Amino acid sequence: MSPVSRPDDRVASVLRFSTELVAWVAAPWALSSHSWWLAVLAVFVLIGLPTVFSTPGDKAQVIVAVPGSVTVLLVLVQLAAALVSAWLAWPVWAGCLVTVLAAAALVAELPRWRWLTAGTAAR
Repeated sequence: MSPVSRPDDRVASVLRFSTELVAWVAAPWALSSHSWWLAVLAVFVLIGLPTVFSTPGDKAQVIVAVPGSVTVLLVLVQLAAALVSAWLAWPVWAGCLVTVLAAAALVAELPRWRWLTAGTAAR
């Protein structure tokens, strides 16, 4: 049986990174009115966890190897943080734009997520 190769995810990567940037800005922004500690914690969680935990075969540098399902979960956390935080912190038009961005990222990520959860990423 031949190994399943990683799907081409250049478009998904751009959409995913754009959504991550929104999450990194909007989550602390939304949380800062409640607690600056929560705002700082959000930055550490949203940037730190995906940096430390990754799936072999999906990233060139892996610090702590995790199954593909964990990588999918981390991306879902980023998408949710961007979506919810944008609606809480920004005007309605910005929340609408982030919703479209997150939906596009979600759809574009599906082939990669299927590959990650099939267990072929580490091979």
